[in-house]
Amino acid sequence: MAEQPARKARKAHEAQVVRVERITPHMVRVVLGGEGLAGFAIDEFTDHYIKLLFAPDGVTYPEPFDIDRIREEFPREQWPANRTYTVRSWDPSQRELTVDFVVHGDEGLAGPWAARARVGETVRFLGPGGGYAPAATADWHLLVGDESALPAIAASLEAMPSGARVHAFVEVDGPEDEQKVDTPEGVEINWLHRGARPAGEALVAAVTALEFPAGDVCAFVHGEAAFVRELRRHLRLDRQIPREHLSISGYWRLGQNDEAWRSVKREWNDQVEREQEQEKAA
Repeated sequence: MAEQPARKARKAHEAQVVRVERITPHMVRVVLGGEGLAGFAIDEFTDHYIKLLFAPDGVTYPEPFDIDRIREEFPREQWPANRTYTVRSWDPSQRELTVDFVVHGDEGLAGPWAARARVGETVRFLGPGGGYAPAATADWHLLVGDESALPAIAASLEAMPSGARVHAFVEVDGPEDEQKVDTPEGVEINWLHRGARPAGEALVAAVTALEFPAGDVCAFVHGEAAFVRELRRHLRLDRQIPREHLSISGYWRLGQNDEAWRSVKREWNDQVEREQEQEKAA
């Protein structure tokens, strides 16, 4: 039996909180910096993400921090929890990494941490990953998401070339949660206010009612899994958009925490894709 190559060790980045700002009632911006970011770099993607690591209460790890050693030597319940967040921006000259967090009181893990983060606090994370950027060859762009997708949508809009044709829809709780985004001339975000409606309902209505421009579209649709599933069906079956022109996935799922959703996400996505392929062939 051939010897398998050793798995490449994953090195966690270490940074310190340098600034914290509540930019809307439900979003906190945390800027990370420090010498530990000397090896951090991103490329052309606008949906780059990192996996923040949170130790369970009362658990400390040996230094230097080594995520693979921790998973070998510590019981699973003492492994750090990880939460995936989009890189809002990266300034290599200042070595500053900006991450925006949706915060709804004490709900969740990363949001409450961001709300109480203090300058100088140490943060560790894995990454970056990523896979989407607005295609230069597209005739127009469709960007759709809730608050969880707003950092990636904002980064994508800021990367659009002058003259790009874009339809961008972002659903937030209310008008106080809208943000200023530096978009190219002629490009604006269509802000949709959720109010008491289910997450994503306004997005589904807006996209299904949209008169699609002619030509090839590059689409980015992310957020709560139920509305993403509905829009994936609409875009693939009703609008006949090829799969390779879509970046579409559920960032989160109502009623499930991050661990529970990640444990079934791949299977859930595969099942949705199979169902839609069967429906398309029928």
